[in-house]
Amino acid sequence: MRLGVLDVGSNTVHLLVVDAHPGARPLPAHSHKAELRLAELLDGDGAIGPVGVDRLVATIADALQAAEDKGCEDVLAFATSAVREASNADTVLARVRDETGIDLAVLSGAEEARLTFLAARRWFGWSAGKLLVLDIGGGSLEIAYGIDEEPDAAVSLPLGAGRLTAGWLPGDPPDPAEVKALRRHVRARIARSVGEFTRFGRPDHIVATSKTFKQLARIAGAARSTEGLYVQRSLSRKALEEWVPKLAAMTIEERGNLPGVSDGRAAQLLAGALVAEGAMDLLGVEELEICPWALREGVILRRLDHLPAQEAAALA
Repeated sequence: MRLGVLDVGSNTVHLLVVDAHPGARPLPAHSHKAELRLAELLDGDGAIGPVGVDRLVATIADALQAAEDKGCEDVLAFATSAVREASNADTVLARVRDETGIDLAVLSGAEEARLTFLAARRWFGWSAGKLLVLDIGGGSLEIAYGIDEEPDAAVSLPLGAGRLTAGWLPGDPPDPAEVKALRRHVRARIARSVGEFTRFGRPDHIVATSKTFKQLARIAGAARSTEGLYVQRSLSRKALEEWVPKLAAMTIEERGNLPGVSDGRAAQLLAGALVAEGAMDLLGVEELEICPWALREGVILRRLDHLPAQEAAALA
């Protein structure tokens, strides 16, 4: 069957169209993406303003049209932290439903972490043993740990790259004092949750998902995306520690000229690097591997796992 996954994230609204059936890996068929940066559009009261809501509704309508054009039988639509934490979330969701006909499922932070963990587990398999999975989004940081497909521990922290950039790093380049203050804030927040993971002992394999980690790995020397999904990519804490002060001294334009860094993500890269460095340091991670699959693939896999038996048989 052809499925569409519509991810209304803190940075982008991303439709991923895949051909999928139970027991097989989802094969990407089409990608439709628009950058909204909802995490940066919240007003002083934590609401998504009228302009942001208008853009969101129009973008979702465009994505749904693309899903129809590509022959999707079903669209799994969900929203993450920017919508979840908006003070006017109910109003936004109602307007999206009324004007586009789609019901956005708002994932909790823990659900984000669990579904991302599922995707990483399926990608690396059982031989990876105990997995520690890190994911930095626009609005939040997810951490999950476990040996099965359901993690033993999963947390979501309000440490997304877009959120932190908007709230802590207004300068271009940022003021050194503001960078230091953000570093202190990030580490203090992560430190509160470290014990939830260290009590299980050291993981056998440590992986990271998300655009932020992929871009950090790329500037540290990892293979380009054009070399394919199956090329192993890693990021060491040593390399990251060397890059953080360099990123802090750069303008947004200079960061955008780095290999693998898009113009739309360049402003957030420093905040993301501070979160990645803090998480790796406090969790005792020397090196991690980049996982090509993340939340969207986790949503697809969970949907396939729950297909009714008769529907699965019809698709076989």
